[in-house]
This record gives sequence, C-alpha cells and structure tokens, in this order.
Amino acid sequence: MINFEFLEANKKSLREEYLFAKPFPYLVIDNFCDEAKLTKAYKSIPELENKSRDYVFANNKFEKSNYRVLCAEFDELYQELNSERMNSFLSFITNEEVFVDPKNFGGGLHQGKKNSFLDMHLDFNYHPLNKDWFRNLNLLLYLNADWKPSYGGHLKVQDLRNNDSKELEVPFNRMIIQQTRAFTLHGYDQTHFPDGIFRTSIATYAYTKHLRHIEKPRTTDWFPKENDSVLKKFMAQHYNTAVQMKNKLFGSRTAKNQ
Repeated sequence: MINFEFLEANKKSLREEYLFAKPFPYLVIDNFCDEAKLTKAYKSIPELENKSRDYVFANNKFEKSNYRVLCAEFDELYQELNSERMNSFLSFITNEEVFVDPKNFGGGLHQGKKNSFLDMHLDFNYHPLNKDWFRNLNLLLYLNADWKPSYGGHLKVQDLRNNDSKELEVPFNRMIIQQTRAFTLHGYDQTHFPDGIFRTSIATYAYTKHLRHIEKPRTTDWFPKENDSVLKKFMAQHYNTAVQMKNKLFGSRTAKNQ
C-alpha cells in the first residue's frame, strides 16, 4: 500500500528536506500510497456523522477513529503505518528514535464538510495514557480527490517563535509529515469545497520515549484570530485548564479513542 521502495531509496534526500524545511521541520511526499488502492479506499468512505469535539475552534469537522474497518485497503494502510518499516523510516528522517502509536489515540479519518475550518493550535504533547511518550510527529495523508487550490483547506504551519508561516497544498495521495513541538502551530482556514465534496485526511501520530518530561504536559492550545470574538479568545485562554479538570473528573475521551 505505502510506496516503501520509494521512501527507502530516497531516504537521505527526504531527511534533508525534512530537517531543513522552514518554518520548522516538515516533509511533503506525493504518491505516498499505491494510487489504485488508495482510490479504492477513498471510494469506501461514507459521509461521517461523529462530529469533532473541538467545539468553537473547528467548524463542521467530523471524524472516525477506527477507519480500518471501512475496507481491506484501509486496514492494509493502518498496518503499514504501524510497521517497523515505517518506524525505521521516520527515525531516519528525524534523526531520533520515533514510533507510531499502534492504537493511534486521537487520530483517524477526518472529514471537513461545508465551510469547515480548524483554528491554529498546538497539539497535546504527552500521550494521555503512556505518560513518557512525547508526541514527535503528525503524519497527515490527504484524500482530496480532484482538489483545486481555490477549494482552500491548505495546511497552514506557523512557527510561534517568530511567526514565520507557510501554506501547504493538500491534493490526493499527499503525505505531510510535520514536527510537533511547543512552537509548531498548524490548522486550516475555512474551505470552499463544492457541495458533497469534503476535505478528507487520515491523521497518524508518532512518539519518542522520554525518561523525564521536558515540558509541562498540556492538552491542545488554541490560537484564535485577532478578529475573533472576546468569548472565543477567553475560551482559548482557559481551554487547557478546563480540559485537564474535566479529564480528572471524567477521564479523557481522547485516551479512550472515542
């Protein structure tokens, strides 16, 4: 399913692309999967009904964590993303010991419907169950068939240290591997897809084991736009505290992969 032969034959140049990318390390890989298999998998995707829990910071965004049940091709993709072969490739390009979360907590199939958006944010940094797993990478595989730049939905990346930013196109069968740190903001602006066509992607997360925490554990940190409402900015400011309190009382739904 995954074009491992290409990845391994070009791993040295891909590592350079990743490490020297600006505003922070990321890697764009086109034709990441076998085109015919991925197209067949894409055609198996229904319109999703499970709405994202990002509330006011995302609009019309839906998800399915266990996408592998949709078809044999998605199951094959899931298995290969979790393989030692994939872990070895990721460790080489990042020059760190990296492994994909075998249960992919918080990840899965994401579907942005009409006028969807996702505000700029920092992801949670330590795994909700395995407390010594530091989130190192986002692996974002895009499934936007016949995508056009006018549809929007570009992945926006921004370095919080200096505000340098870039917009990355999201066509079908493009994998974007993105470093996750305390300064790696990302999100996407409101989309303009035609009716019945959605911004579609599969999110997978990779980690590195730490002997001790190098950062204070956090949930998602949101960064609203300057012209957003006072209420939205207030909610962003207190979101981390509210989620941590909720998790202590009721447990983490992300940890339960629900």
